[in-house]
Amino acid sequence: MSSAPQTSLPTCPSEAAAAAAPRVKHGLLRMNKKERTPEEKAQREAHKLEKRLCRLTGQAIVDYNMIEEGDRVMVCLSGGKDSYTLLDILLKLQKRAPIDFEIIAVNLDQKQPGFPADILPAYLDKLGVKYHIETQDTYSIVTDKIAPGATMCSLCSRLRRGILYRVADELGATKIALGHHRDDIVQTLLLNMFFGARLKGMPPKLQSDTGKHVVIRPLAYVDERDLVEWSRLQQFPIIPCNLCGSQENLQRKIVGDMLRDWQTRFPGRIEMMLRSLQNVVPSHLMDHKLFDFKNLKATGVADAGGDIAFDHEMPTPDAAGEFSMAIDED
Repeated sequence: MSSAPQTSLPTCPSEAAAAAAPRVKHGLLRMNKKERTPEEKAQREAHKLEKRLCRLTGQAIVDYNMIEEGDRVMVCLSGGKDSYTLLDILLKLQKRAPIDFEIIAVNLDQKQPGFPADILPAYLDKLGVKYHIETQDTYSIVTDKIAPGATMCSLCSRLRRGILYRVADELGATKIALGHHRDDIVQTLLLNMFFGARLKGMPPKLQSDTGKHVVIRPLAYVDERDLVEWSRLQQFPIIPCNLCGSQENLQRKIVGDMLRDWQTRFPGRIEMMLRSLQNVVPSHLMDHKLFDFKNLKATGVADAGGDIAFDHEMPTPDAAGEFSMAIDED
């Protein structure tokens, strides 16, 4: 018994429908989605960027329990794009957070030549934020102890850290917030691998060596390019630094240039490297202090942590380097 012949739908509309379709389509576009002006497009992109910064910062805070009820958060403000954005986003989150916490901005005036001491107080007064300016002439100490042309980071950072810990004690701060971001963390991982023979990054939350302070990095998930753009949009009064971060021969700067080149040629690579720090498998590394290789024996019992032919596939980034929650709605 033969089946009835199947009729196929027409592959193209009639001439009348074809002529009417563009008008209907364009008419709907005009009604539902009017053409945005360049100013409207810029505002929309700025709104999406703000949402992304708040989302990623909030997610890092939740993932690592960085800020808790009643915390007094000391935000270290240097006058650079990272610390300005950190303060700005924390103030936004403070208004909508389900917990109460206090923010106090702290700047360390290191008496470097040409440092405009009036900019930060004026900016913070305008914001109405509590702040403290700590003046310590670390610049003279660093330039006296470090030979011209040599990198200043080691001594400079140790001096800053000690001073800020003392200030945190004096202010009663329970958390010390720093502006390091995703790219800083990956740079630190590579620097430790290349020059320190250690698989060690820059943690989003840590305890000081004295055990008295907790340091947090709420921008741990944030792309540096977003910080650059937000700083431009907000027109933060950037104060250039001529101490450690500005030296051309820094290995950190060289590694940073390498990562930016990778990000251009291989979108998503920095994000994947950051995720690798969140998915560590000690049994597949070589540190016998973390995993007991010496006493490892075949037991005949299936082990979910044992070796398999192929690992489960990780998510792959799209062209923009985004993974989950890639689209920020209006």
